[in-house]
Formats: sequence, C-alpha cells, structure tokens
Amino acid sequence: MALSWLQRVELALFAAAFLCGAVAAAAMTRTQGSFSGRCPLYGVATLNGSSLALSRPSAPSLCYFVAGASGLLALYCLLLLLFWIYSSCIEDSHRGAIGLRIALAISAIAVFLVLVSACILRFGTRSLCNSIISLNTTIRPLLG
Repeated sequence: MALSWLQRVELALFAAAFLCGAVAAAAMTRTQGSFSGRCPLYGVATLNGSSLALSRPSAPSLCYFVAGASGLLALYCLLLLLFWIYSSCIEDSHRGAIGLRIALAISAIAVFLVLVSACILRFGTRSLCNSIISLNTTIRPLLG
C-alpha cells in the first residue's frame, strides 16, 4: 500500500524525534562523563590552573533525568517508526480508535517529559555559563 502524504510526514517526524532524542541523550551523557560523572547543570565553575573545573556540581539525578527522558523519547519514536513502516508497507493494516488514543496519551506524556528536560537544560546551562562568565578571565589567543 502506498503511504499518504500525512503518513509520510508522520514517519519523518518520528525519525526526526528519534534523532533529536538520541543526540540529546548522548550529548548529556558525554558531558557528564567529561566532568568525572558530576552534573554540570546549575553547577558553579572555577578556574583550576588553565582549565575549568566544577566547584559545586548539581545533583546527578538532573543529568540522569535529562538523558533518560531523551533516551526514552528516542526509543519510543524508533519503535513507532519501525512499527508503522512494517504495518503500513507489509501488513497493510489500519489504525483503530483505541490504538490511536493510547499512542496519543503516550505521546502527550513524552512531550511533557521533553518539555521539562528542555527547561532543565535551558536554565541549568544558563547558570553554568553565568558562573563561567563571572570568572572574568581573559583568554589570549596563541600567536604562532
């Protein structure tokens, strides 16, 4: 069965949400790993010689929540993407009203969790950046 343009848009949105969720989860995990497992969100930076260090990191659960919510979004979207590709192209099945309601409820919960994660990232990163800016250090470029 050929997919309608709305179904193609839906599949493209699932693919985009999967990529965004996977990249956000990987970036948060990688950033936390760069700070020796300490969460840099809402942290306070200090100058340690010529490099930055966290003097007061925030609770690791903040980073775990952001990475977990993004990872779950990515997994959910990937599973839906694969299911609807299989269902639409191979089985030629249609959606029922109950299945659509369940998918909408799960999607609403996922969107809420991503919104909370985005707020944590926005304000946590702003706090960390403000602490770096408040160090008032000047970085001189190397002249070669």
